[in-house]
Amino acid sequence: MHETGRAALRVGVIGAGAFGKNHLRVYRELQTAGQPVELVAVVDANVQVAAEAGAAFGVPWFKSIEECLAATTLDAASVCVPTVHHADAAELLLAAGADVLVEKPLAGSLADADRIVEAARRYGRIVQVGHLERFNPAVTTARQYLHRPMFFESHRLSVFTPRSLDVDVVLDLMIHDLDIVLSLVKSPVREVRAVGLPVLSKKVDIANVRLEFENGCIANFTASRVSTERVRKLRFFQPHQYLSLDFARQDLLMIDVTGAAGMDIAQLAAMSQMAVASGGHPSAGLSLKKAPVEPGEPLRLEIEAFLTAVRERSVPLVSGEDGRAALALALEIHEAMAAHALRTGL
Repeated sequence: MHETGRAALRVGVIGAGAFGKNHLRVYRELQTAGQPVELVAVVDANVQVAAEAGAAFGVPWFKSIEECLAATTLDAASVCVPTVHHADAAELLLAAGADVLVEKPLAGSLADADRIVEAARRYGRIVQVGHLERFNPAVTTARQYLHRPMFFESHRLSVFTPRSLDVDVVLDLMIHDLDIVLSLVKSPVREVRAVGLPVLSKKVDIANVRLEFENGCIANFTASRVSTERVRKLRFFQPHQYLSLDFARQDLLMIDVTGAAGMDIAQLAAMSQMAVASGGHPSAGLSLKKAPVEPGEPLRLEIEAFLTAVRERSVPLVSGEDGRAALALALEIHEAMAAHALRTGL
């Protein structure tokens, strides 16, 4: 009997690539730790990949969802197949009575996203979308200090890898930050300006986007998968406060300027000179601190939240509708990039 005294949820992982293997690992870790979850199946169209994953995690493997469902019952499943197959996979699972965690992006088109959301509604099932940065402890902490964000600056840079070349850099990397900013601003997007270029692949590998929201908030995003370094940062400003969030380090730096608010330039200059004269930093008059962040693996936190939503029949933190909204914005950015390319003859 599990420590909670509840029957274990029977879960499967669809797709045993890089993402799928991580989902398999986390489910197995949760099961080993005594959580009420049992990993019962892995599915991959590549028989060799499926067999290797099945052997590695000690679970039955199948080459198709249909074959899996004919042999076993699933309460929930992670969908980690290529984006273009998300809708087909999710529909089969939802119709069979399984709740699904669909890796981001939710789908490759709004039509496919709508198929997933509608299937969940029709069958009374739960869909959570794998925007795992929403579960990053630094993001969770930042929400506690949010009051009126008016400017965001996001940088998400990666070295080149052939892992996700079925989608461009907007759907591969930037969509994480689009989803987070949408959830923080809670205002409709008024204007989209964007530029993107293919560098090493046939799809856009580097992109810069500027959004203006109806409430006046501005957000700038830069995403690249052809960088020489890995950067995962989000900075935002709100009245009298600046916050800098590092996803990789899971830390949150806050600069509070409440004490300097209302000072004129001469007063600020004098305060800075006094700080330097006493051996301090020119910004010593500002309140600079690191917020306490409880570290954790975002994927594990995401899967734990998914399993909780399944047990409690509650709306997940990142719902199917949230995933659709992030996708809709990403596709609008695609249109803006295409229009820019046309205007400039790129």
